[in-house]
Amino acid sequence: MADYSQKVTSSFNERMRLMRVRRKKEKLHFADEVRIIPRWLIALVIVLFLIAQGIGLLVNLTAPERGDQIFPPELSEHGHLVLASLALAGIITMISIFFAAFIFLTAYVNRDAARRGMNSFLWTILILIFLPTWGLIGLVIYFLMREPLPYPCPQCSASVSARFNFCPNCKCNLQPSCPQCKREVAELDKFCPYCGTDLAGNASSERVPPSATPAS
Repeated sequence: MADYSQKVTSSFNERMRLMRVRRKKEKLHFADEVRIIPRWLIALVIVLFLIAQGIGLLVNLTAPERGDQIFPPELSEHGHLVLASLALAGIITMISIFFAAFIFLTAYVNRDAARRGMNSFLWTILILIFLPTWGLIGLVIYFLMREPLPYPCPQCSASVSARFNFCPNCKCNLQPSCPQCKREVAELDKFCPYCGTDLAGNASSERVPPSATPAS
């Protein structure tokens, strides 16, 4: 049982190592990542923000007519209606930024998980479940566990998933192993992390054609 648990842990650690290596190859730019958030959602959040600001301003301006106090009360006592309205607008803006950030991050996870071949619905639900109890821990778990983006096959340049062991187009081995200890290595490893074999040297020697035998 202990050996099985050790093998499972070792396999998981190796999988995480390969994922980290492949994620380093991703050239992500903030502007490109923002573009995957649906534009209709961004427009909806802006409209809701403007509506909230309008309602807040209207409630403050009509408060004296209804016999209510202007918010915040400290400014209303001195008759600073403009300052009170600006203070209310600032509070609404801060609250809106918090909710907008969460909405955009949730939408980003939903779209990002889909393009990485992960279950976008389950990851979105996970984030929504964790929010009331553990705050942003769902987002932290996602960014630690997300699969690398599909990448071009090193042999035929076809787009392949990070989960594939072989390219479905040219059958290229996407999970190379060390020729010495036969354990899995990453594509960018120069030396085997287990036995220290020079992987670059072995790859070069495999590419060198055998010398022609002189004719007798």
